[in-house]
Amino acid sequence: MRVLVAEDHRVLARTIATGLRREAMAVDIARTGDAAERMCLLTAYDVLILDRDLPVMSGDEVCRRLRELTDPPRILLLTAAGEVTDRVYGLTALGADDYLPKPFDFAELVARVRALSRRTPAVSSPVLRHGDVTLDQARHEATVEGRLLDLTPKEFAVLHLLLEAGGAPVPHDVIVRTLWDENLDPRTSAVRATVSRLRGKLGDPGLISADTGRGYRLCD
Repeated sequence: MRVLVAEDHRVLARTIATGLRREAMAVDIARTGDAAERMCLLTAYDVLILDRDLPVMSGDEVCRRLRELTDPPRILLLTAAGEVTDRVYGLTALGADDYLPKPFDFAELVARVRALSRRTPAVSSPVLRHGDVTLDQARHEATVEGRLLDLTPKEFAVLHLLLEAGGAPVPHDVIVRTLWDENLDPRTSAVRATVSRLRGKLGDPGLISADTGRGYRLCD
């Protein structure tokens, strides 16, 4: 899942981004409304966490403009105004998908972001299978030959991406764009290291093939 956090409060933006990254989400940050709009036009974000009180361009205006796109991100509005009339306005007049007043509990924010991502048209079947490997998205569990795998959030996300590809190669840059954020150095070995650990936990190093120039894929 790729998320954009549009929040001008530096500490809060950094805190939200760090927490979501620990949940294996790729997170970018925008601190002005115009930057948020520009980044959404350049990158296909699954969810936009949008503060209504942004400089340069208000969050309300960003929300209105993005709603004119053919395939906009799901928008979760954040605001210090928690009155019912404010929530109704955000969900109806602005066209936001969800609304969360400040201050909020981080666990609730994560739950709402995940719920919004499940509402996107591109969501795949909740259970993915390839040979003896099974991944249950609802339970957040993965097994091989019935054996439960102890995966980190990033390992789980890579396996999810490979399973969705159904044996087709997933290019390295696609993995980076989908599962890591813009701060990742493209020369880093993060993807290779994650795949290496995943191979070890699957118990069959040959189950994931590295096709030179094409990316990684699951083998039969």
